This record gives sequence, C-alpha cells and structure tokens, in this order.
Amino acid sequence: MGRKIVVVAGSYRSGKVIDMMVDQIVRGAESQGARASVVNLRDTNIEFCTNCRSCTQTPEESARGKCPTQDDMSRICDELEAADAIVFASPINFGTVTALMKRFIERLICYAYWPWASKRPPRPRIKRVPNKKALVVTSCAAPAIMARLMMPGALRPMKWGAACLGAKVVGAIYAGMVPAEEKPVLSKRKLDRAYRAGMRIAKE
Repeated sequence: MGRKIVVVAGSYRSGKVIDMMVDQIVRGAESQGARASVVNLRDTNIEFCTNCRSCTQTPEESARGKCPTQDDMSRICDELEAADAIVFASPINFGTVTALMKRFIERLICYAYWPWASKRPPRPRIKRVPNKKALVVTSCAAPAIMARLMMPGALRPMKWGAACLGAKVVGAIYAGMVPAEEKPVLSKRKLDRAYRAGMRIAKE
C-alpha cells in the first residue's frame, strides 16, 4: 500500500493559485502510488486557540494534549498523525500565512508539553518520526526570490507546524508573481515543479 499524504490548504479562494499547486502535488504523489487527501481550511470548523494551555498539561507520554474546544481540529490531527507525509500550503497575506492557516497552526500547541510548574520553554511531544516528510507551499505577488528574502515569516510557521508533528521539511515552493491577472494561470514550469515535489514526498 502506498504512502499516505495529507495536505492542509489555507487559501480563502477556491480554484486559485494554491489550489492549483495542491492539485499538482496530489497528482504527483498519486503517480507514485500514494493515497492523498486534502483538508481545505476554508471548509472546516476550527476555533481560535484561547491560550488556556489545558492541552499542554496532559502527561508528556501522550501523543497530543486534549483541547477543551470541540471542533474539527481533533479529526484533522488524527489524519496528520497517521500520514507518512504532510503538505502545508498558504498564500502570503501581509508578509505571512493567511489567518486560516495561522489559526490552524496555533492550535498545534497541543503537541507541546508545558506544565504550569515548568520554567522551561515547551517541549515537543512527538520526536522526529523516521521518514515522515513535509512540504511547505506558498504564493505571493512578488517574485519568488524577493519573497524568500523579504518575507521569510511566511514559511516559518508552517515549518514549525510540521516539526510539531515529527515531520522533516524536505521542500519549500514559492509561486511568485501570481496576481498579474484577475484569473491567474500558472506556468507549466511552476505546475511541473509542484508535480515533481508531490512525487518526491510520496517516495520511501
């Protein structure tokens, strides 16, 4: 049975650049026999983290702490934990990921152990999972090289999120210069790059 790939997409708009990139990543992964599923955050019920830190008090041996908020987050976490590879994808808004993606990533604090008595920073519950890969994807108005240099904060939270799940980030894709048209069309080069990235994370 092929590897399980789970994509979490934080785009506000259906069928636009991020969705195009995700579609090619999924196609590339499936070409290698992987099973892929996509979680579109715009279609989920995820509440804001309230910083109550209840989830960080659960015994350290647990895979993740229990959040008192009842929404879709627990189900999504189950999918991500069971995945062999994960993809986080979001456009750049105001120099970072969208609010949809940021809200999701903040809820990943459940993977930290941080009891009230501890004077140390939170410790991750999940150590590096052997051969668990992650890919981070973003799109922006600026050329890709400028985005890398001037807006590194866009990928950083997604990389931190992947680390919470024990995954190693093996690739980062910037799709630059995307809003030149009301209905953007990605070049074959960009689409091919996303397809090849999907193939890579699907391989053992």
